[in-house]
Amino acid sequence: MALIDIGDHNFREIYQNNDIVVLDFWASWCGPCHQFMPIFEEVSQQFPDIIFGKVDTEQEQKLSAYFSVRGIPTVLIIREELELFRHSGVLDSASLKSVIKQIQQADMDEVKKKIEAEEAQS
Repeated sequence: MALIDIGDHNFREIYQNNDIVVLDFWASWCGPCHQFMPIFEEVSQQFPDIIFGKVDTEQEQKLSAYFSVRGIPTVLIIREELELFRHSGVLDSASLKSVIKQIQQADMDEVKKKIEAEEAQS
């Protein structure tokens, strides 16, 4: 699947209607973002059943603030509307693929139980 530009106009629909969403927060002036872009694009082609979206932090400041993005590039992976992974900085292809595969294989019932237990302790 091609990369999708994500913003306020389409984020909620994509977030709610897809099992896994991988987001790359970036900016045009960011050198590491440009270094990471071909890696993100290559990996996106290997997972056609997953939504890969790019969020331009300059244009989508509200969305960047919502996710508390402090450094770029930042990759977020969301499954079933839960943020399961966050990394700031450039990831290599093998690492990104490995994390995505782990998230695909995660038992979401167990993940939700763990989150509920942690919230109950807070």
